[in-house]
Amino acid sequence: MKPGSLILVALFSVLQLFAQKQDIRGTVTDAVTGQPISFGSVVLLHARSGAMTDAKGQFRLTLFQNTAGQRLVISSVGYESDTVQLSFVEASITIQLTPLQNALNNVVVTGVSRATLVRENPAPVALVSAKRIERSMEANVIDVLVKNVPGLTAVKTGPNVSKPFIRGLGYNRVLTLYDGIRQEGQQWGDEHGIEVDAYNIDRAEVIKGPASIMYGSDALAGVVSLIPVEKAEQKNKLVGKWVSEYQSNNGLIGNGLRLMWAGNRWTYRASGSYRIAGNYSNRIEGKVHNTGFRETNLTTGLQYKGSRNSSTLNFTLYDNLQGIPDGSRDSLSRAFTRQVYEAIHDKVKDRPLVPASVLNSYGLSPLHQHIQHYRLYSNQHYETTKGDIDLQLAFQQNIRREYNHPTLPQQAGMHVRLNTVNYGIRYNTVVLAKGEVSLGVNGMYQHNKSRDATDFPIPDYRLLDAGAYIFTKWKQGSWTLSGGARYDIRRLQGHDFYTLTDTLTGFTSKVPTAALAGAVNQFPAFDKLFRGLSLSIGTTYQVSESFYLKANIARGYRAPGITEFASNGLDPGAHIIYLGNRHFGPEFSLQEDIGADLHNRNGSLSVSLFNNWIRHYIYLSQLTDANGVTVTDAQGNKTYQYQQAAAQLYGMEAVLTLHPARIKGLQLTQALSAIYGYNRKQGYNGKGINGAYLPLIPPLKWVSNLSHTFTTGSALFSEVSTSAEAEYNAAQNRFLALDNTETATPAYTLFSISLGTKIKYAKSHAVFVQVQVNNLFNKAYQSALSRLKYFEYYNQPAGRPGGIYNMGRNACVKAVVDL
Repeated sequence: MKPGSLILVALFSVLQLFAQKQDIRGTVTDAVTGQPISFGSVVLLHARSGAMTDAKGQFRLTLFQNTAGQRLVISSVGYESDTVQLSFVEASITIQLTPLQNALNNVVVTGVSRATLVRENPAPVALVSAKRIERSMEANVIDVLVKNVPGLTAVKTGPNVSKPFIRGLGYNRVLTLYDGIRQEGQQWGDEHGIEVDAYNIDRAEVIKGPASIMYGSDALAGVVSLIPVEKAEQKNKLVGKWVSEYQSNNGLIGNGLRLMWAGNRWTYRASGSYRIAGNYSNRIEGKVHNTGFRETNLTTGLQYKGSRNSSTLNFTLYDNLQGIPDGSRDSLSRAFTRQVYEAIHDKVKDRPLVPASVLNSYGLSPLHQHIQHYRLYSNQHYETTKGDIDLQLAFQQNIRREYNHPTLPQQAGMHVRLNTVNYGIRYNTVVLAKGEVSLGVNGMYQHNKSRDATDFPIPDYRLLDAGAYIFTKWKQGSWTLSGGARYDIRRLQGHDFYTLTDTLTGFTSKVPTAALAGAVNQFPAFDKLFRGLSLSIGTTYQVSESFYLKANIARGYRAPGITEFASNGLDPGAHIIYLGNRHFGPEFSLQEDIGADLHNRNGSLSVSLFNNWIRHYIYLSQLTDANGVTVTDAQGNKTYQYQQAAAQLYGMEAVLTLHPARIKGLQLTQALSAIYGYNRKQGYNGKGINGAYLPLIPPLKWVSNLSHTFTTGSALFSEVSTSAEAEYNAAQNRFLALDNTETATPAYTLFSISLGTKIKYAKSHAVFVQVQVNNLFNKAYQSALSRLKYFEYYNQPAGRPGGIYNMGRNACVKAVVDL
């Protein structure tokens, strides 16, 4: 048979379009009150088919394959999920859900692969619901997730820049997804945040551990999946939501509007938001110079849902003007100063003070960042007789300008443009009614280019990434077994990159050839190929209806990032000179997880233990001279060099939730996380802070939250909720002091309180208003993962710890209005 005929036969076998069609109708109600449950999720397990209940608790689900023996999962926030086994003849069903606060351990995971019960997934997965996101008041969406997911932390550069870390690992080891699309936006930088609209996130899922099987390189530590609003709550009616908030500490004002209309086939979505903030403050330093921001977002999309397929087309725009402090100040008064001259004319210790009018305004310093991120993507889903096919295609453009020239404010120090094309195809099928198989290929193509700039931390490059995988899952009795394998390749290429320094201005520019007098080949050409094999196998055992045991082992792979491999210059926004190493090989991890989930009508307990060995672990170490003095340039920018060694990380997370059935609405949650990281390079064993510990490891953290939500019986104020929280962060005395890379961090405890109420202003519309005070007692503290802690120019600053402190007391108010 000819090759062309083989391809046609293969396509015909895969795309079987003669599936039997069946409509399932049903009603979901509260098992106690009998009232209908609106906005509940109804999903066919191990498939993409799903629906949402309307205002009457009713749903309709159209299926295109024999459903006999399959399970339908019904869930809603605030209720214990239920699983119903279908027979082929069923056309109408009624489901009653038992009220149970925060019963999220049973909610279906839809953003990782195929729809799966969390308790049947051997890998640790945390879910954050829309309600949790809406009722958390933080500076950005990553901080919201950190508040709600033990084991997830963030390296911060001021209020609006938070880089997610999972179990002590971050940067290009944590993959962030937006609506299933890889977020690609120069994430190698310390001060490069996540470019998404926080007001348009419906829910989030966090995979804690290697997810390289499904996503390849850059998911070695895990995945943060941000899922925007997907479905309209009602058909043939324009619905929406308005979010408005104010935060007193930095004067943050945020407003977001989301609109959606859905017909029988077509759904249209549009949303936009604008947030502005001034400089934040703390009781030690007052206002912290150049920490404000202005952020604009726009999202639009449409969806078509046919009888056997669905298609989406979406566009997002993110535009952020972001201040980044440098920490310069007067040596005696400790008042902040600002840079007004360049190069050798800039005397850090002689800089002028920042006027109070500037500190207290919303105006941005001329030395700031301008980040623009555009995303156009499409997701396609096709159902066949024996499975389904998912197709994904996306284009992203990220433009980053970092301005650091006070004498020429319009000249960017760094100006880079990153174009990314993401692609993916996956086929899912059911095997013998008890197993499932997923086969897929995904990857990306990137082209990064420096534009009109004076600083070049990384070269221009092209990247081609591709991986093929197989994932299987089998359920037999009380056992669920899953596993998979993947093979990845990544090619990284770059041409000679020449720069020339102007002797009059001191500015460096990119030049096309070495023929110009004084030209330097800052980045010699390179062509590197990385390969890696990822493996995973795990099992879940259902001891009883309410008790599950889990175990998983996974091998992850990660190719070195562009900064780790080829950097050689200043990142002006981070105030760091990066030095890479072209001899680095890929990282490979081997992580073991064991866990247990226990729940009943009065509470739940979840415990997860992990141990992670990493070969060729890449980390940053500060560069010092022969006398141990930190190497800096004229503006005080420090130099960091990438190192590679063996590493081990281990730790645990535990969450205990008590919600007595006799006291409706009362909940007590205790969450504990602990992570330890060690450099296993020969010669560092037993060296303690002088080399034995890994950098950027969070300390032990314990969060205690008491909340009570109750209905009032009032027609106007239908619901009132209160909460009080204490967050304890232990001292971090296991830090990398070698070459002055890190310092110790004292322990601290933060308290917060909140009060909220739901006000019904129409028959089917309500507004939820919440008042919250974070850092209630105005504690002066420095987080172990705050980069601002190291923004210091003096060795012994006025008898106090150096660096910049975190935010002080912050009174917040937020309103969420159903339209």
